[in-house]
Amino acid sequence: MLDAAARVFYERGYADASVQDVADELGILKGSLYHYIKTKEDLLFRLLEETHDEIFQVLGEVAAIEGLDPLARLELYVRRQVEYNIDNLLRVSVYYHDLDRLSVERRKRIVSRRREHEQYVRALIEEAQANGQADPDVDATTLGRCIFATIIWTYRWYREGRDDREQVAAVCSKFAIRGIVGDVARKPARGGKAPARAKAAPKAKAATATAAKAKAKPKAPARGRATKAA
Repeated sequence: MLDAAARVFYERGYADASVQDVADELGILKGSLYHYIKTKEDLLFRLLEETHDEIFQVLGEVAAIEGLDPLARLELYVRRQVEYNIDNLLRVSVYYHDLDRLSVERRKRIVSRRREHEQYVRALIEEAQANGQADPDVDATTLGRCIFATIIWTYRWYREGRDDREQVAAVCSKFAIRGIVGDVARKPARGGKAPARAKAAPKAKAATATAAKAKAKPKAPARGRATKAA
C-alpha cells in the first residue's frame, strides 16, 4: 500500500493525487483502502514514518559495528545513507517534496526524528575533532549540515544507467570525510605538536562489506512531474 502511495504521490504530486488514484494503482476498490486509512494524509504520514524507521535502522547497524574510529564510522554512515536514498528514490523524493503537506503536529513528529541523526553525526564529528582527526576550528553543527546536504541531494541528480550506485556512494562518503578533516594536517595540535596527516580510516570499506548485503539497484522511476526544491 505505501509503495503504491509513493508511486502515485511521486508521479502526480501529493496535492493532485487522490485516494482513488492509490486504489487504482493497487487494483482494489477505494472502500477497501479506507479499511486501513481515514484520509489521504494518513497515507503520507505512514509513508514518511516508515521511511524514518528504515533509515534509523541504517544508523543502528552502523553504530553497532565495533572497532571503528569516528571518521571511519561517519564515512560508513554516509555511504549507507546514500545507498538507501538511491535504492528508495521515490520515497525519498516524496519525503522532501511533501513533508510540509502534513498537519503541524504530524510534521513536528517527523522533524523530531531527524534530530536523532543530526545528534549522532555531530557527536562523531566532535569526537574526531577532539582526537585530532578533524579540524577543531570549524563548527561541528555546520559540518553536520554539510554532511546531510551531501546525503540528501543525491535523490535530485542520481540517474540509473548514467550513475553507478557503488561509485556514487563511495565518492559522496569520501567527499564528506575530506570536508571534515579540513586543514587539520597543516595545523599544530593544541599541545604544540603537528598531528600526523589525518586519513579516512580504511576500516570503513571493510565494514561496508560486512555490515549489510548490497541491495538490488532500483528501477529508474518515470518522472511524471518536475521536481521542486527541497
